[in-house]
Amino acid sequence: MTTDETPSPQPPEPPPPAGEQARLALEKKRERYVWYYLAYFLFGIHIVAFVMIYAVLSTK
Repeated sequence: MTTDETPSPQPPEPPPPAGEQARLALEKKRERYVWYYLAYFLFGIHIVAFVMIYAVLSTK
């Protein structure tokens, strides 16, 4: 005789209010833009560095 007592599943949490969902969506969007700006900034720094290295190495 085995007793397989599984705990009853928890009821799902109610969704946050509409205002809260809008704020979270906006925060996610802004965070994505921050990553894009960081990527472009780092890419630009590397381009400038390669141009400076080329300028130094190509001088006579």
